Amino acid sequence: MSRNVFAEIEKEIRENKVIIYMKGNPQFPMCGFSAAAVECLKQYGYPFAHVDVLEDPEKREAIKQFSNWPTIPQIYIDGQFIGGCDIIRELHATGELRSLLDRAFGKGAEVQEKG
Repeated sequence: MSRNVFAEIEKEIRENKVIIYMKGNPQFPMCGFSAAAVECLKQYGYPFAHVDVLEDPEKREAIKQFSNWPTIPQIYIDGQFIGGCDIIRELHATGELRSLLDRAFGKGAEVQEKG
């Protein structure tokens, strides 16, 4: 039976409120972009999953096709593709990343609904 990498990716995204497809892991990122994205995510204290694409070359290529995004890292929040390092840094700088994470974890919903 052949591996269905897209199904694996769909399951990972569905089962984790926040997931980052990265080079290395959050404790030992293997590229500066992955490190920067992880640092942004860590600042909010919410848990997040990771997939080290260096350990799985097939998944490394599949995630790029899945998201139609050519680079790693890739961040998904609440099932939605958010983007890569530059987008996460921009969202962090503007405060929008906090809103996305709060919404994903059910915090501040009453304020967001009124806004």
